[in-house]
Amino acid sequence: MAMHAYDKLFLSDFMKTLGFASDFAVNVCGLSSDSFYDFFIASKVSSYIEAGSPPFISGLSGTELVLSIFERVGFETPGSALSDYVRFDRSPEYWGGWILAYYQWKTNISFSKLRDFFSFSNIIAMYNPLHEASEEKFVEVMNDLILNKQKVTNLQRLRKLSGLTQKELSKLSGVNLRTLQQYEIGGKDINKASGEAINSLARVLKCNFYDVMELDLT
Repeated sequence: MAMHAYDKLFLSDFMKTLGFASDFAVNVCGLSSDSFYDFFIASKVSSYIEAGSPPFISGLSGTELVLSIFERVGFETPGSALSDYVRFDRSPEYWGGWILAYYQWKTNISFSKLRDFFSFSNIIAMYNPLHEASEEKFVEVMNDLILNKQKVTNLQRLRKLSGLTQKELSKLSGVNLRTLQQYEIGGKDINKASGEAINSLARVLKCNFYDVMELDLT
């Protein structure tokens, strides 16, 4: 089973919180979406969320989350933003925060690592047509885009040479599918996998134990 930083019971609420936070920061406070995301990471609030810290996962509204971020990075909150914030529609910025919260929870890739692949504005730009798709469809699209952006891992190269899909390799090796996907996109370090898992992958792929790993031999 894939491990998550916090229980799925809290996921829906936090998705809404980050959605409202994104909308509030951009459409009320006047920040660009990328500036808000930079503040989110610089404030270390993103790290607390990745660790499943209860006050940040379930203790704050979207507005309170933004104000906490601003305070931590020393950004003065615009006076106009201090009035009551109520929004009933769902803006692209709301959707961006909402779906990003889901993707990070699902994959365990850090918010900072995700920024290395895509800016927050890039994600918001996916609003059309993905805002009407399922969360799992977004995960599928993002995983494919990340794979295309990064260096091909040994595991991915060997799997494709073998003609196996990720699901087939997972079934034959006994390695969890989500974990296998994370090894391929670098969300998890395959060098830290158990010897049993690496041996099993190597056996199915008909290669050496070390061929599966990402070892710098230079």
